[in-house]
Amino acid sequence: MKTNKLLNIISLGILVAFLGLTVSCRKDLKPVPEQRETLLPPDPSAQVKGFYIVNEGNMNMNKASLDYLDYTTGIYRRNIYNEVNPEIVKGLGDVGNDIAIYGSKLYVVVNVSNKVEVLDVKTGKRIKQVNITNCRYITFSNGKAYVSAYLGTVGDPNAPQGIVAQIDTATLTEVKRVDVGRQPEEMAVVGQKLYVANSGGYSPQKYERTVSVIDLNSFTVTKQIDVAINLHRLKADKYGDLYVTSRGNYYDIPSKMFVIDTKTDQVKKTFNIAVNNLAIDGDIAYYYGSEWNYNEAKYTITYGMLNVKDEVLLDKQFITDGTDKAITIPYGIAVHPITKDVLVTDARNYVSPGTLYCFDPAGKKKWSVTTGDIPAHFAFVYK
Repeated sequence: MKTNKLLNIISLGILVAFLGLTVSCRKDLKPVPEQRETLLPPDPSAQVKGFYIVNEGNMNMNKASLDYLDYTTGIYRRNIYNEVNPEIVKGLGDVGNDIAIYGSKLYVVVNVSNKVEVLDVKTGKRIKQVNITNCRYITFSNGKAYVSAYLGTVGDPNAPQGIVAQIDTATLTEVKRVDVGRQPEEMAVVGQKLYVANSGGYSPQKYERTVSVIDLNSFTVTKQIDVAINLHRLKADKYGDLYVTSRGNYYDIPSKMFVIDTKTDQVKKTFNIAVNNLAIDGDIAYYYGSEWNYNEAKYTITYGMLNVKDEVLLDKQFITDGTDKAITIPYGIAVHPITKDVLVTDARNYVSPGTLYCFDPAGKKKWSVTTGDIPAHFAFVYK
């Protein structure tokens, strides 16, 4: 009996010591520090002060992160969020799926963490967290933010209809929501209408194939535009047209891009090209295709340009110096609004730091820099 009692005391002592060590270690844990790198000559008078880029981070690895290129100082800053917000235990979270600036606030949609982080655009300091289950993309109109959300758990084929949530940007609270299609993706506002691309991606045997049209005054769905299966990207040009991409089924139905006339809410043109992402600047859409095919077990990578005014493909690429061959998986794209430089990210192997490339209007590489994991979405900061 004495021996058992002694063993129990020893065991308890070991347990207490272990717990003490664990607590001590946890107290000693520090957020991953910000990294700074001088990338460009400083330009204190730059009209575009810089841009944020959100790195998605691989799902379930809790590695979403935020970078910033400051044109006024020429410094590239990696992993801003964790150092500015050390009290947030899990950092930015799991899968940073979109980013945008509205007024003085920076909004980061963190998909698997089920939240929209609202930050001070100048500092990256958290102002508030808005909780929305399985949120995807964000856009704005007249003091309101609109967030598309799948709802349900990730990958659930029985997930409910998706929604668009309306958030008041003054109070940062959700005001209302409206049902759209299953697994809604990107959105765009044209006039008093909000367009939402529905994918149905959780149930490949019955993909969605519509764009929902929401009247912003009544915040109700007024119609569904039939387009194609598994929709994703949706961008508006300045002529009242929408460019909507279909990912196909990854087997025998290829990816395509469609043009919707928002005056009639009808599909008026089809481009038989794979478009994974695009950025429209003025009359030109810059796009890349990174199309996966299960039958061939490979990606097919393409780059191109399209004149949105004339709605014709251009016989040229926006990378002309051969750098495209160094890019493994193009994943994000943006166009500098003043210089017209084209920014393209490379996700590489999806689990290690990516690369951001900058090309001048002639398609020549100007610079490149290492980012966080899976660099994807941009938000420009103006003077």
